Amino acid sequence: MIYQQLFDRIPEPETVLAVLIGAGDFGTAIVSQSRYIPRLKFPAIADLSREALIKAYGLMGIQPEEIVFCSTEEEVLLAFKADKPIGVFDADLLMNLPIHVVVTATRVPEVGAKYAREAIRHGKHVVLVDKEADTVVAPILKRMADEAGVVFTTDDGDEPGLLMGLVGWARTLGMEVISGGNIDHILYDPANHRVIKGSEGSGTIIDIAPEDRWALEPIPPGQAAKYMEARSRIFTRLLPEKETGDPVSHMAVATNGTGLLPDEGGVHRPVARFTELAEILCSEFEGGILKNRGVIEQPIILHERNQPTGGGGIFITVTHADAYSRHIMAYKGLHHNQGKSAMLIYRPYHLCGAETAMSVLCAGLLQVPTGSDRIHPHVDILSQAMRDFKAGEVIGVAEGTLAFGFSKDFRTVMAPAGPASGDRPIPFFMLYGNTLAVDIPKGAWITRNMIVPPEDSALWALRDQQDAFFFGEGAIDGDKEC
Repeated sequence: MIYQQLFDRIPEPETVLAVLIGAGDFGTAIVSQSRYIPRLKFPAIADLSREALIKAYGLMGIQPEEIVFCSTEEEVLLAFKADKPIGVFDADLLMNLPIHVVVTATRVPEVGAKYAREAIRHGKHVVLVDKEADTVVAPILKRMADEAGVVFTTDDGDEPGLLMGLVGWARTLGMEVISGGNIDHILYDPANHRVIKGSEGSGTIIDIAPEDRWALEPIPPGQAAKYMEARSRIFTRLLPEKETGDPVSHMAVATNGTGLLPDEGGVHRPVARFTELAEILCSEFEGGILKNRGVIEQPIILHERNQPTGGGGIFITVTHADAYSRHIMAYKGLHHNQGKSAMLIYRPYHLCGAETAMSVLCAGLLQVPTGSDRIHPHVDILSQAMRDFKAGEVIGVAEGTLAFGFSKDFRTVMAPAGPASGDRPIPFFMLYGNTLAVDIPKGAWITRNMIVPPEDSALWALRDQQDAFFFGEGAIDGDKEC
């Protein structure tokens, strides 16, 4: 890494001043880590919960009685000038502070979109941790930031931002990225012929029938499709849970930032060992399972006890036009598909808020994003009703339903992006907190005209602006390209 050498070349600002909006687990890790970084300071934090603010500041070594809780801009400015730690319940109060970067980590799509927009309007750089908002309006926020001369970036510390960095690195070195994505994992217990998803003792257990045990052996060259078909059948129960929640959000964000697209027929989610990924995630022509090149994927790593899980990591499979370069990379340790062109590069972890500071520093000092410099609406997350809904229901009001993405009321899929209008399916996270205008039967795809339009919604307004720019009559081909 050369970040420190680059930072050392930037004398001003001496310290990057940032504010955090959303003091949950991820956001708290960001500010907690910041006290160990000499050129980064968080003078203010916003959250709806007083307890969350106290906890976040407490992990920075600040006692509750030291925090100045402010309810007006005047109080905020006075506390800032006095160098006092500031806590607010209304993040609007922070927008006029003389700070450099706004970090949003709320997990509420409307709030993330609103404060990203407001930060740009006030000339602040934005680090958007909120994947829920990112999946809906990141392309237009990026364009607004470019026009305003500020940085908009997905964060380091979460899989999408790290994947954007790895893909960009590989392409800069002349590699072709065949596939890439984030990683899940399951534990394989070969002695007892079983697989465990989740913690031992409380996770889902699948016993492997004698006639299926061959499918968990290492894949012979050229037989990836056969083994993948068998493993998909064996692990059918594990795959549906990945149709909602963070994994699909992360893949959508990464797709819009890299141009990696779902393969024909959708994301495969192959169950495989690390050493098998290059054999599997390559083209059918080379014995793999991919119909296209440049696809987004989410493999489920099959690991034994005391082996790396890779859960929370990212990967790419790559090739290079130069045979000697391929030879050197394989010779120096990259797993490859039995001497053919595909090779695996992976990072088996992400560090959450502990490494998001790098995105804040790069924005504040270098004025560059750590995520993609080009974000386009390649895909949307669309949702299908998995139960009957009644007109008047408010969607996502309970924690764990929609804002956190784990509702069993919906099935979500990535689909080619398009305008979210009329009878077209509406992006999943535009549903949050809104009221149904009509009854919706089980199995129906949720469209915009099924929702009562919210008043004064930043998320909806930004999405309309994005659709007009990228899909409206005035859009030109260059606006729509990857």
